[in-house]
Amino acid sequence: MNWVIDVQGIINILLGSFITLLCWLAMEMWSAVKELKIDLGKLREDLPQRYVLKEDYRRDIYEIKDMLSKIFDRLDAKADK
Repeated sequence: MNWVIDVQGIINILLGSFITLLCWLAMEMWSAVKELKIDLGKLREDLPQRYVLKEDYRRDIYEIKDMLSKIFDRLDAKADK
């Protein structure tokens, strides 16, 4: 009978240790997720100040190409006269 209690005690210790380790791992993951959320918030604030959206860039380049095309057309018209 005493042997059964010892096995049960060992099982309880192992299970308790496993649950403790699992809880520690969960807390580490929770703190890492919180840090990532903070970093993501900072990134959302900084990105528009440092980089241009692809669509804005394309629209601006299209306008520049359009202006250059008009200038070249005028130069070609002047050269023909």
